[in-house]
Amino acid sequence: MSHLKEKIIEKMIYVIREQKVMLDKDLAELYECETKVLNQAVKRNITRFPQDFMFRLTIEECENLRSQIVTSSLIHGGRRYMPYVFTENGVAMLSSVLKSEKAIQINVYIMRIFTRLRSFLMLEKRSF
Repeated sequence: MSHLKEKIIEKMIYVIREQKVMLDKDLAELYECETKVLNQAVKRNITRFPQDFMFRLTIEECENLRSQIVTSSLIHGGRRYMPYVFTENGVAMLSSVLKSEKAIQINVYIMRIFTRLRSFLMLEKRSF
């Protein structure tokens, strides 16, 4: 994967509830499927996604995120429900429920980025 693509994925990782997470719509875009399809696959396998793997944003979290990423709306624009977000473990689990070659490839890159970010944060903490 190109360095540019890695940077794009890195910008799709947010901190919510003190956890690094990715939005369902961003993951669907990366996997080249509709958000609805991704969420349906998750719901069919919901026991694989406990609260520490995936959770739904509150209205307040959604508004805060919207202001961070300067988008017109995460809430509106055809969405009837608040978005789901996936933690690192949730993203890893997605490849087992989506089962496409694309999902597997993208997950490998996302896991590498999560690992790199975690290593960076550990180094940053040591420097204080």
